[in-house]
Amino acid sequence: MPSKKILIILSDADSFPLKKTSGQDAGKTVAQPSGFFLMELAKPLQKLLDAGHEITFASPKGQEPVPDPTSESLAAFAGNFYERRRENELLERMKRENGFNRPRTLQSISDEELPSFAGVFIPGGHAPLRDLGDDKEVGRVLRFFHQENKPTAAICHGPYALLSTKQAGDGSFVYKGYKITSWSDAEEKVMETVLGGEVKKVESALRNEGAEMVEGAAEKIGQTTLHRELLTGGNPMAADELGNRFVRMISV
Repeated sequence: MPSKKILIILSDADSFPLKKTSGQDAGKTVAQPSGFFLMELAKPLQKLLDAGHEITFASPKGQEPVPDPTSESLAAFAGNFYERRRENELLERMKRENGFNRPRTLQSISDEELPSFAGVFIPGGHAPLRDLGDDKEVGRVLRFFHQENKPTAAICHGPYALLSTKQAGDGSFVYKGYKITSWSDAEEKVMETVLGGEVKKVESALRNEGAEMVEGAAEKIGQTTLHRELLTGGNPMAADELGNRFVRMISV
C-alpha cells in the first residue's frame, strides 16, 4: 500500500465541564480532569503506522495533548501491564519523531493543503466535549472531508466533534441522516454515577441534530458503524476494529 497522509485531530483540553450533583460542590460546574483516551488513540494509530502511512497531529490551538487519567490505569487495560507500556511507548516515540507534543494548529492547515490528506481521525476521551464540538476550524476540516467523500473516523466522545460542522460553511450539520455510533447516553449515565455529576451526552446531542444513532449491545462490545465516508465506534473496545476498517478505507 502506498504511503498516504492522515490527519489526527486532538483536543487541547485537559478537562471537561462536570455539573456536580452531590458532595460539597453540588450545583457547581467543575473542571473534571480528562484528555485523549490512550487506547482509542494508540490502537488505530499503530495500525496506520504499520500500514506505512504518514501522520500529522493537529488541534485547535496546537497545545500539547494530555491523556485522560482513567485511560492510563491498569484497569483500563484489564490488568495488561505490557499492553499499556506498548501504547505509552508508542506515544513517546511520536513525541520524538512526529511532533505529537507540538501538534499543528488547524488554522495552519490551509484549504490548499487539505487535499493532501487521505483521511482524518478523531480519538475519544471526554476532552472533545470541551473544545471540538463548536470549533470553526474543526468544522472547516470536517466539511472538506465530507464534501470530498474522504475517510473520516471518530470513536467514543470523538464524534462530538462532528457538531462543529455547524460552525462553518452554511451552518448546517452535514452528518444529518448519517448512521453514527458514539459513547452512549447509557454509558455516560454510569460515568455520572461514578463522578457524581452531569455530563454532556454525545448520543443525544448528535441525535438532536438529525443523526441516526446506532447503539445497543453490539456497540457495547466494540461494533463499529460505517455510513458513506464516516466510520464511528462507541467505546475503547471498538478501537481495534475501527483501526482495521479505517486502514482498509484508506487503501481503496
